[in-house]
Amino acid sequence: MLTKITSSLYGQLIVAALLGTIQVFAFAPFQQWWVLYPSFVGIFLLLKQAQRHHKKLFLVSFVFNLSMFIATLHWIYVSMDRFGGMPIIASALLIVLLCAYLALFPSAALWLSYRIPTRSNLVRLLLIIPSLWLIMDWVRGWFLTGFPWAYLGYSHADTPLAGFAPILGVQGITLAIVVICACLTLLLLKQSQKFALLLMLAIVMSGYSLKQLSFTELQKPIKVALVQGNIDQKLKWEPDHLYPSILKYLGLSGIQNDITSTDSITESVDIQQPELLIWPESAIAALEIDMQRFLQSLSGKLEEENKALLTGIINYDINKDEYFNSIIMLGELPPNQGYSQTSPNRYAKHQLLPIGEFVPFENLLRPLAPYFNLPMSSFQRGGAHQANLKFADTTLAAALCYEIAFPELLRENIHEKTGLLLTLSNDAWFGDSIGPAQHLQIARMRAIELGRPLLRSTNNGITAIYDGMGKEVGRLPADVDAVLRKEIQPAYGFTPYQRVGQTPLFIFCLLALLSAFLLIKRPLKVKS
Repeated sequence: MLTKITSSLYGQLIVAALLGTIQVFAFAPFQQWWVLYPSFVGIFLLLKQAQRHHKKLFLVSFVFNLSMFIATLHWIYVSMDRFGGMPIIASALLIVLLCAYLALFPSAALWLSYRIPTRSNLVRLLLIIPSLWLIMDWVRGWFLTGFPWAYLGYSHADTPLAGFAPILGVQGITLAIVVICACLTLLLLKQSQKFALLLMLAIVMSGYSLKQLSFTELQKPIKVALVQGNIDQKLKWEPDHLYPSILKYLGLSGIQNDITSTDSITESVDIQQPELLIWPESAIAALEIDMQRFLQSLSGKLEEENKALLTGIINYDINKDEYFNSIIMLGELPPNQGYSQTSPNRYAKHQLLPIGEFVPFENLLRPLAPYFNLPMSSFQRGGAHQANLKFADTTLAAALCYEIAFPELLRENIHEKTGLLLTLSNDAWFGDSIGPAQHLQIARMRAIELGRPLLRSTNNGITAIYDGMGKEVGRLPADVDAVLRKEIQPAYGFTPYQRVGQTPLFIFCLLALLSAFLLIKRPLKVKS
């Protein structure tokens, strides 16, 4: 029956669309990682058939990947619908165009893999496809500032394959997934079955063994409090709502004793006040230069109480007329680093979100629709390498919102004495869609890769803490005003991934493609 359906191009496109769509269930919040295997085995077999009967390999590959991205990234529509002021049809069209652009990269990988002339399925499935898939993933994560969302490896944080993350990063898990799918395909084709079984077993057992290892050493604990203000996104940037929002954060933080929040939820290890308070991205929805009187006063009060506060705010350089999405620290600071507009204990976002924080081709796009004129959509980039934030005896490597999806950016800002990973975000733009859950899943992988606890503070969820093995220490429900209090042990040291990055994967791709070329020129006979 299935063979009959896929005998025509239209049937192949329908099956490809279904195979691509089900991949969304591999990622958060569904986390059914196993669906990737029937999805990819199915497309490998389908492309083999398309290769034999049709000249439309790219079209089948493109429909497979387009459906995957539409199913996985459709939540971007929420921000367009609620805050963009665009017609439904226009918003839907933009989502399809974005997904079509992203689909070009993996589609090119599959198309090239099946266009390279070789009669050996072993060579194609185990050498060519994994290498080209990784290469095109890298290009997707770099080209035009990059969009490295939905890497396959993110889906496997709770499986034995997560053991590859501290060694090779998330893309090491992606490689393992693609190779296992290739082995399963060989089993169905009844080719090199013994080798395929042994290779799958070796990958799974290696991942499991590596997952038992720890590459960093825990330090003495510090107390932290992640404050989730749950500020209405439609009111957040209204001038009249600035101080009510700040008062809410102060009350939740316990900074002012006369401010209470009867409906807040507090999760704590004890009743003592934390030492490090963390507010989310742009919690203070104003320019830092305009808030100096308040910030100086607050910093002094925190210092008296031996506490510090990390908060998101907009830094404005009046001399250069430039805006930066920033994190500043107030209160108990290192000696001679008291708070000021030029104090070093701060971070400026480097990897900006297209449209949300900068508008490419803005002279063309800004006049088209309100969506291209969202609040604060003309930021400048901070440096790619910035000093860690310092608190007590440890330091924190920061990432603001979207840039937590760029593993190499964070890796290059971590040194041996970096104790914690910090990410501030505001996913209120995307409502109760699946987007925030995917964002948290991505952030969690950074903790596993780098062997350090991750603190994630957000406006309305999902606020959470993970340890250096990726185990959840605590989280807050979405869409509530709440405080998450914990004692966290920083971790020092290096994971192999932190030392060498993705260099081993580049070497694998080079050697695999070179081996494939040599085997194609001088094919080896492999017993079935």
